[in-house]
Amino acid sequence: MANTNVNRVKTSDLELKDRLVAIQRVTKVSKGGRHFSFAAIVVVGDENGVVGYGLGKANEVTTAISKGIEDAKKNLVKVPVLNGTIPHEQESKFGGARVFMKPAAPGTGVKAGGAMRAVFESVGIKNVLAKSKGSSNPHNLVKATVTALTEMRDAYTVAGLRGVTMSEVFNG
Repeated sequence: MANTNVNRVKTSDLELKDRLVAIQRVTKVSKGGRHFSFAAIVVVGDENGVVGYGLGKANEVTTAISKGIEDAKKNLVKVPVLNGTIPHEQESKFGGARVFMKPAAPGTGVKAGGAMRAVFESVGIKNVLAKSKGSSNPHNLVKATVTALTEMRDAYTVAGLRGVTMSEVFNG
């Protein structure tokens, strides 16, 4: 179930850090020979609950990365982070990539693979246990991880949606 009320964030008041997840050299074969270009997927975040990802394509590596950063800044979302971890277990899927994540105790660290690790570090999650299943395509892993994080809801959000107090959420 997709979360339709995704919290979009404005970039003007944020100090964003970027992380390069993957870079690919792609080849177009034409009558005149091979033409090489590059595709870069980049994750940006303020390490305080805001994250976004972007894809940049260009003939040069540096240009592809900068285009990816600009694209990522256009797709920022707010994610609930509680005490350096996630509020609850979550599964998500994008294409052939499936991700599973659950909260971890303080001091555990980020137990996750490459593409998922970049997303967690960009959003500011310090302790999490995560597993990727199915496809290891970094594009789909990043998209599945961000989707899972945007579907998360903390107790304050649940209380607000139900129109009850925090104690009623936990005590029934």
